Amino acid sequence: MAVTRQPVQLRARRLGRHALLILCSLFFLGPFFWMLTTALKPAREVLVYPPILIPSSLHFENFSAAWNAAAFGTYLKNSLTVAGLDTVAQIISSALVAYGFARFRFRGRDALFAILLASMMIPWDVTMIPRYIEFKAFGWIDTLKPLIVPNFFGGPFFIFLLRQFLLGVPRELDEAARIDGANALTTFLLVIVPLLRPALIVVGVFEFFDAWNDYLGPLIFLNSDANYTLMLGIAQFHGMFTGQTNVQPLMAVTLIACIPPLIGFFLAQRHITQGIATTGIK
Repeated sequence: MAVTRQPVQLRARRLGRHALLILCSLFFLGPFFWMLTTALKPAREVLVYPPILIPSSLHFENFSAAWNAAAFGTYLKNSLTVAGLDTVAQIISSALVAYGFARFRFRGRDALFAILLASMMIPWDVTMIPRYIEFKAFGWIDTLKPLIVPNFFGGPFFIFLLRQFLLGVPRELDEAARIDGANALTTFLLVIVPLLRPALIVVGVFEFFDAWNDYLGPLIFLNSDANYTLMLGIAQFHGMFTGQTNVQPLMAVTLIACIPPLIGFFLAQRHITQGIATTGIK
């Protein structure tokens, strides 16, 4: 009897886990579904009670009307520029610094790394005013430079993440490359970077999401409408409809803003899972 019961109990546990996962998925997809249906509803069905889940007619013109109501094409271009350059800069700089901490022995290395880790504990709000004063002295206020240039110096968390990954890579690979005549840079590019690929994808995805969703940075450093990012433009667009019942354009623009991160996540999903497993993120 125990032999026959075990498969039944095992299937029951799997069924229960799958049912719980499906329930959690529906819970998290609920706001996205409501945003999608609201963007497609006619105005008379938006604020009715009881709420209408499925619109009686689909109004795709809400998307074009919302997109043309403000300079969202410019906002999108600025967001893609900032997020793309931030991602590339963060990957290159963090990988180089992590390689130095993981592979080179020099005086004060551990102290410098401790200072790097300590900088992770400083909230961004504390450095906000000094950064603004510094960028104003450089003449960078109301440009995209304050949102891009700091990423060329690496991020403490990403440096720590990549260093931990590199500590698990055998040093014998570096020694073999050195015997073949490769210098440190060649070893990094031809030996280390291919092994770092899963972790670099994780860093790239995290940085892209962070730069794409950033609101406070653009709010502080940008003044003119031509330099606004998409998140800042949506916040300004929301102010245009405060106190009004016409929320379909706001939902339509918000839905459009969700598309690039979703595409990036689904394209890199397998690499993200592999990278998280190999870097040990909890």
